[in-house]
Amino acid sequence: MLAAENPISLRGAAWIWHKVEDGLTRIAIITEIPLMENHKALMITALLRNAVFVSAVLSLFSAQFAKALIVLLTNRKAGIREIFSILLWRTGGMPSSHSALAISITTSVAFSSGLSSDIFALSFFFALVVIRDAMGVRRSAGLQAKALNSLGLRIQRRFHIPFRPVKEINGHTLPQVFAGSIMGFFIALAVNTL
Repeated sequence: MLAAENPISLRGAAWIWHKVEDGLTRIAIITEIPLMENHKALMITALLRNAVFVSAVLSLFSAQFAKALIVLLTNRKAGIREIFSILLWRTGGMPSSHSALAISITTSVAFSSGLSSDIFALSFFFALVVIRDAMGVRRSAGLQAKALNSLGLRIQRRFHIPFRPVKEINGHTLPQVFAGSIMGFFIALAVNTL
């Protein structure tokens, strides 16, 4: 049986030297599992202390919650399934969660890195692309999909030709983007100053 000598700690692994017949050899005893669990806790703590991350998450969830609340208050027939769909993944509607998220990130980066930083410039132009996409491309695609579905259903009824509707992507109007942007800005302002 080999005796362990000289344990040396090296990046989460303990190296133990063993004497063998033809000299020394080392065996790594993995101690990574407890360190990884501790590392995960530290990562979560670091994320929760990161103002950019916190303001982004709060903006996204606040906008989706406001969107679901508006649907619930204006559409009495909205069921629990539709409300959960809005909360979790449905796009479009008031306010724009894409705009809230993008503006929140940009505002928080301005606070944490400054207006003259490279990361602020990146986040600013990223926000412009996201907002432009939400108002322009996705809105246009959604309107075209609605028109195509309407035409397809009329042709199906009139000529008895089978038609499968295409997915209608919901974009945003200017007021929806503006409301989301204001929401994202003030949430980021609150997270970074309070």
